[in-house]
Amino acid sequence: MPEEFDDPDGIARPYVITVDKTSREILAIRRNWYEDDAKKKKRLHFVHYKYLPGLGFYGTGLIHLIGGLAKSATSILRQLIDAGTLSNLPAGLKARGLRIKGDDTPLMPGEFRDVDVPGGAIRDSITFIPYKEPSGVLYSLLGNIVEEGRRIGSVADIQVGDTNAQAPVGTTLALMERSMKVMSGVQARMHASMKKELRLLSKIIRDYMPTEYAYEMDGDFDRQKDFDSRVDVIPVSDPNAATMSQRIMQYQAALQLSQQAPQLYDMGKLHRQMLEVLGIQDANDIIKLPGDIKPADPVTENMMLLKQEPVKAFKYQDHEAHISVHMAAMQDPKMREMVGQSPFAQAIGQAMAAHVTEHVAFQYRREIEKMLGVEMPNEDQPLPEDVEVEISRLAKDAAEKLLQKDQMEAQQQQQDPVVQMQQAELQIKQQELQHKMQMDAAKLKLDADRIAAENQREGARLGVRLATDLDKSQRNDQKEGAKLGIEVAKELTKGDG
Repeated sequence: MPEEFDDPDGIARPYVITVDKTSREILAIRRNWYEDDAKKKKRLHFVHYKYLPGLGFYGTGLIHLIGGLAKSATSILRQLIDAGTLSNLPAGLKARGLRIKGDDTPLMPGEFRDVDVPGGAIRDSITFIPYKEPSGVLYSLLGNIVEEGRRIGSVADIQVGDTNAQAPVGTTLALMERSMKVMSGVQARMHASMKKELRLLSKIIRDYMPTEYAYEMDGDFDRQKDFDSRVDVIPVSDPNAATMSQRIMQYQAALQLSQQAPQLYDMGKLHRQMLEVLGIQDANDIIKLPGDIKPADPVTENMMLLKQEPVKAFKYQDHEAHISVHMAAMQDPKMREMVGQSPFAQAIGQAMAAHVTEHVAFQYRREIEKMLGVEMPNEDQPLPEDVEVEISRLAKDAAEKLLQKDQMEAQQQQQDPVVQMQQAELQIKQQELQHKMQMDAAKLKLDADRIAAENQREGARLGVRLATDLDKSQRNDQKEGAKLGIEVAKELTKGDG
């Protein structure tokens, strides 16, 4: 090797040398590392799509692991089929002088033919070749080979549809992963190999393609900067979910977890992704996320809340007006009566309260900004530490001033003569209402006592009347008895005479 290729530190460097096989002449020597690489690492020019690393340059595929077992199983199966065929249709030898009248076609069931035997019995003139029946040992060996192939290939006969429908999602997912273990392994290896190939392509494009693109683009673009080493190109496939059923089970597990702590999850986004995995079209129209909701006036928001449609408050809106309209609708007796009859009354009330709270939060932020004299930074953007500390200090003073302002307004409202008169009138009305309720209660009691007394008097009258009637009846009976006695005495006197 020439002196310019000697390594000063004695460590071998990776070179690519092209040699003519016939003349053994060196045709080219190229550096096989990046010039700015201090470690002189070897550049890779090939990507292996392999299942397992092999002993040489090439890897080992799944067919190499189970190919020999598959050939053996196929050979044994053919031997068993051939043995069964020969055992059911045996061949043999017959004596030359033995003749069957007619042709030599196979006998039909229930058919008898004439035979000319030169001498002796027929069995002395016919000999069957001894074919054995299918061997039980060979059949057992076939089962062992098939089972060994399944073990190496990690294939399990698991019917997921036959499992318990009430089983946990994690158990079902584990069974599915076990049955799809080989396919998941193949997909994961293809994913990794594809990632390496894309990286090689990006480096080739960066090093050998022109910086300008062959087509017009809006803006200033440079191909070498676009495919810089800091930019990584990766496939978008998911190596951990090979089938749609696996992805569905994963989202079902996420939905079950969300039931335990719903405040930690974005339920709308989770349900939308579930619909997309199921392949349902127009998932964006079916489930509305906060980013999809458009601003509306407070009356329209009330209508949307009554129809159980999602609403959202925006920072620029007139929050006092929105709160007033929403509170008026919530306190309207007719509205409360109508909504109270709906089976969704509780959900509507909770949605209305949550929306009003959202407007209250924006209104509080606006009041703080008025106290500060400047707008606060966007709440969606991250804040540097020093900015956050300074805003916290300023917000503390603004919050205290706002508290004092609200307390003074509340005291002034209490001291306002008009307010005091209204409160006094309200108290008088309450006292009158209480007095009226007391009078009504006393009147009801008097009426009850009067009705009870009248009932007692009516009962006494009825008793006297019954007693009088009974006395009259007794007197009449006595008179009738006396008359009857006198008549009997007269009859007796006439008989004695």
